[in-house]
Amino acid sequence: MQRRVRNIKELARTIRHIEIRSKRLVNELFSGEYHSSFKGRGIEFSNVREYSWGDDVRTIDWNTSARKNDLYVKLFTEERERTVLLVLDGSGSMLFGSRQRTKKELASEVAAVLAFSAIMNNDKVGLLIFSDHVEKFIPPRKGRSHVLVILEEIISYEAQNRKTDIDAALSFIRSTQKRQAIVFLLTDLIDERYEKAMKILNARHDFVVVHLTDPLDTEIPGSGILWVQDPETGEEGIIDAAGTRVLKRYKTIRQAQQELLMKKLSGMKIDTICLQTNSSIIGALNRFFRYREKKV
Repeated sequence: MQRRVRNIKELARTIRHIEIRSKRLVNELFSGEYHSSFKGRGIEFSNVREYSWGDDVRTIDWNTSARKNDLYVKLFTEERERTVLLVLDGSGSMLFGSRQRTKKELASEVAAVLAFSAIMNNDKVGLLIFSDHVEKFIPPRKGRSHVLVILEEIISYEAQNRKTDIDAALSFIRSTQKRQAIVFLLTDLIDERYEKAMKILNARHDFVVVHLTDPLDTEIPGSGILWVQDPETGEEGIIDAAGTRVLKRYKTIRQAQQELLMKKLSGMKIDTICLQTNSSIIGALNRFFRYREKKV
């Protein structure tokens, strides 16, 4: 019982720490950028007013004008409210991290910033956690208390399975989200055969891939014989990290794979944010928001 109480207190402290840091980043850096990067779905009628010289005649409300025996024009506002869906990879590889934090912890930080940015703009936020199937879905809602529920779920959740199936997660979104949403996929992209699902989703929704990596994904430091284990399959192996030839070959292959992946996403016209477990999220998010401001 004591251990359970301690775990609950630790979880509460973690959530509070993430909330404070995320809100600070949103208030100081990202609130305006988020608003201008993700426009509303369109415009909607809000009111009418008397016609003034220079008004566009196409906005004249003829029904109101006839009723009041004077010219009136329609007023429109941007339909601002959007739905933001955070799609989190909960597979075994997301528990890996060789530096300051794991990929899952990095995903938690990014998700918090995006969620608080969304609710500050009166948007709804939802969460989907997946492994080789959809494991958890929290429907989109507004408000701080809802975001805290999402953060608690992200931090405390332990996936039932360790493998990855991005296609299953994106297929679920297609079947449940009928209206256009902003979909952030937070993943290390250790999977195959997800390109078709991404293309389909990108055509219907505002789709962004947040690619999470660790320095060891692309480069192993010289350190002698290493025992390694695949976090998703459990397969074990040994790497001779003492020889420069092996290390150089590993780096060359992994960098080529990374370049091919980025080229593939770019070819599908999918916006991508690249983040590493040993780096701050601020620079990459700022660059992304600036890019989106020019795009929309």
